[in-house]
Amino acid sequence: MKLGITGGIGSGKSFISSLLLDQLNIPVYDCDTAAKRLICEDGYVRLKLTALVGAHIYKEGQLQKSVLADYLFASQQHAQQVNAIVHPAVKDDFLKWAKRQTTEIVAMESAILYESGFESVVDKVLFVNAPLEVRINRAMKRDGSTRQQVEARINMQHTEEYLKKADYIIENGEEAVKDSLLKSLQNILEEITAK
Repeated sequence: MKLGITGGIGSGKSFISSLLLDQLNIPVYDCDTAAKRLICEDGYVRLKLTALVGAHIYKEGQLQKSVLADYLFASQQHAQQVNAIVHPAVKDDFLKWAKRQTTEIVAMESAILYESGFESVVDKVLFVNAPLEVRINRAMKRDGSTRQQVEARINMQHTEEYLKKADYIIENGEEAVKDSLLKSLQNILEEITAK
């Protein structure tokens, strides 16, 4: 069984993933880390990005992050072109990774689970939720961003829509206690494996 983990900025997706991995021995595939690795290492991805952006995207074999960022953020169309190369590669990489795991359940953490189409490769979706103020404060502290920057990012996300789509919701507010979060996760895992 494949469990997708998603949620808005500052909701605590990575914390929930770490509980799954460290406390419940559920392997978790981090899409963000995988995308960065594939952009740097995967021959096909490198070839397609070079054709799209130009040879200067890699210098002496190394990704030029600023070149990719400049291209990505220049327009919505550019972002879609890059995503059309990277997202399918991440999806394939996840499926290969999942086959190598020996547990009954594996998880995929992705902030953009629905936007990327990754929900098509998971059986169930767990949405990590937290109150708006908690999310803003967490993101400001974590990224060193201003309140306005965090609010702008939050406004671009479709939290309400994704809450409705999710199979499970876990509340990870400021008062959330690790033991109660673990219990909620255990209940979700038991429900998944019982089906």
